[in-house]
Amino acid sequence: MTPARAEAGKNIKNAAELWYNNTIVNQRGYMKHLLTKVNCKNSDEKQKALVELQNVCSQCRACDLCKTRTSTVFSDGKADAPVMLIGEAPGPEEDIAGKPFVGRAGQLLNTFLSDAGLSRENDIYICNTIKCHTPQNRIPSNAERRACQVYLFGQISIIRPKIILLCGSAALQTFVDDDVKISDIRGKWLNIFDDTEVMAISHPAYLLRQHSTEANTPRWFMKKDLEKVKNMLQSI
Repeated sequence: MTPARAEAGKNIKNAAELWYNNTIVNQRGYMKHLLTKVNCKNSDEKQKALVELQNVCSQCRACDLCKTRTSTVFSDGKADAPVMLIGEAPGPEEDIAGKPFVGRAGQLLNTFLSDAGLSRENDIYICNTIKCHTPQNRIPSNAERRACQVYLFGQISIIRPKIILLCGSAALQTFVDDDVKISDIRGKWLNIFDDTEVMAISHPAYLLRQHSTEANTPRWFMKKDLEKVKNMLQSI
């Protein structure tokens, strides 16, 4: 990496840390984040900032997952996508590919998005709370989530999406208290960010075990939730 690129990466990392350090919690327990430093004016600037942040992330040694990963799995999608989908952690297929949601769960996600009239290629920027695969696909620890938050919040601050989808319990618990259950708030618009609509949705890995599409089943709810997202996107 050239000195100029290293300095740019350092600046983006500092901006992400400022974002993280300026986190405050409102009286309802939801997290509010203050935009700091990062102010990209167009998609090209966003893409350059994301590349620098990804460069920093690829060299991360903040937790022991760096010892077992094949690669860091940073994101997939356009920098100017209006929707950001945040998952839990890369699986073994993602660890090899270096790209999120490429396994069976990712294929199912693609189907649900397409059925709702959403384009993964054009509408969705996908990332995870954790950028490295966890051994045996175990749930990431709180320490591992904290170690990766600087990159996740950096991505949010750069992209400034219109809508954020928290895909699964681990993604949800990055932003709300651990005792909040996804089954209680799934499909509802949440008061987490001042300027971004946020919804929790089921993780497609869970839906792989739920085959029915009858009314009031998990797959039916996923279909309805993404229809709400499509409608919201058209209205803002």
